[in-house]
Amino acid sequence: MGGSFLIIVYLLPLGVVLAAYYYLNKRASRRASAVQSAAAEAGLIEPPSLHPSIDPSACLGCGACATACPEGNVLGIIKGKAVLIEPTHCIGHGACAKACPTSAISLVFGTEQRGVDIPFVGADFQTNVPGIYIAGELGGMGLIRNAIEQGHQAMDALHASLAKDNSGYIDTIIIGAGPAGFSATLAAKQHGLNCVTLEQETLGGAVAHYPRGKLVMTQPVNLPIIGKVKLKDPSKEHLLEFWTSVEKKSGITIQYGERVSEIKPIEGGFQIVTPKRTYKTKTVLLTIGRRGTPRKLGVPGEDLPKVVYRMIDPEQYAGRRVLVVGGGDSALEAAAEIGEQEDSTVILSYRSAAFSRARQRNRERVEKLEAEGVVKVVMESTIREITPDHIVIERKGARKKVANDDVIICAGGILPTAFLNNIGIEVETKFGSA
Repeated sequence: MGGSFLIIVYLLPLGVVLAAYYYLNKRASRRASAVQSAAAEAGLIEPPSLHPSIDPSACLGCGACATACPEGNVLGIIKGKAVLIEPTHCIGHGACAKACPTSAISLVFGTEQRGVDIPFVGADFQTNVPGIYIAGELGGMGLIRNAIEQGHQAMDALHASLAKDNSGYIDTIIIGAGPAGFSATLAAKQHGLNCVTLEQETLGGAVAHYPRGKLVMTQPVNLPIIGKVKLKDPSKEHLLEFWTSVEKKSGITIQYGERVSEIKPIEGGFQIVTPKRTYKTKTVLLTIGRRGTPRKLGVPGEDLPKVVYRMIDPEQYAGRRVLVVGGGDSALEAAAEIGEQEDSTVILSYRSAAFSRARQRNRERVEKLEAEGVVKVVMESTIREITPDHIVIERKGARKKVANDDVIICAGGILPTAFLNNIGIEVETKFGSA
């Protein structure tokens, strides 16, 4: 009798714990299923870039991936397995893959429905052309924090492969001074390399062209020489100011206003040609962006002065009638920023039925302004013509002429495939592969 009583005493708490665990798991699974269904109904099913692919046979359903994700409801546990429940929220941190105890998560580009063009890059960041490396946005790593990490990792790998000789060549030339190029330049100095960094515009690359006041980085990052950097919700201006101070303190040198026109293999390395001079280098690290050539609409009037491909200062559009074209974060941010200016009116035109590539906070911001009557959203629409004082927009076969002062096209950029092919770098189309 006493033994049976002791068994009950020990098993009862265990049963309560197991029942609670089962209940909480079921509730979490129902919640995740609801979020997944809502995303699917809204057409928000395509991850914008690098994202996790889960092997269900290796997944324990522990939820470590979902907990580690800094973006919220990207991953959830449904029927004991991790799944993508809000794919469009994913921006490629990779924290989920690092947190998975069974390596059930791999990071991939593209999906079965939407391919993404990516240059061939090996595990050491080297392309199929020996001596040429790629890091950052060109290789598909658009997130600033990840691009910074890749920049110094690529330089570490490059440094390890460098032959010590007396060729008289520069050790490495870094092309681009965006997040990856800036980090790589610091790493090159840390390694004591003879390095030249070439930037066709200004420090920050594409970051310098972000809208004024845009929040750009929310996670801490490690910079070579500097160490761990944690800026509290830095704006574009704050981040560029910090980078400028690091540039001065570290003693690195970046050649601004120098566009590379040719990379040619020569004995012992490469010849780099710019309008200012010719360099000879053992290795090359490409950290250029993917948006150097903006994607155009190809419609009459697109060459008018009022058409631009990025929004820098929203205040210049106060009191103006503005058309924004696109469905990504840059388009929604531009529409919202301009919509908040005094007496401005905005039409946001997008060819698809849902903003599947934009973050939740940007979608909510536009929805609020649409409800206020400041921004008019026209989904499944196409711009057919642009004139000095109006645009022609088509939706479901019907065309409408609308008065207009300015047009901002945020349709992304075209991968510099021709430039890469001329160098000999292979470009692959990824359909859900690493």
